[in-house]
Amino acid sequence: MTATPDDQLPADAPVPAAATETPPDRLSNNPSSPHYDEAHLARGIGIRFKGVERTNVDEYCASEGWVRLTVAGSKDRYGNPITIKQQGEVVPYFRS
Repeated sequence: MTATPDDQLPADAPVPAAATETPPDRLSNNPSSPHYDEAHLARGIGIRFKGVERTNVDEYCASEGWVRLTVAGSKDRYGNPITIKQQGEVVPYFRS
């Protein structure tokens, strides 16, 4: 099926609310990461990992099912927090 001009939305058409209510599949709060997105982080992302609300998530990927969690108080030799990667069900959501 080919798209006709009537089937296409104009460039200034508003984005449906449902499209903006989906958090990204992968996100990191480390500014040096290619998956860092300040706009999503400023909005507020919550992570439910294996059914438990987690607040120490450094990075996540919902489609691959893993999170990278920071270890409290531990730093590497460059001053970055030490993280561990855990596998399981990841459910990201926007906080209200």
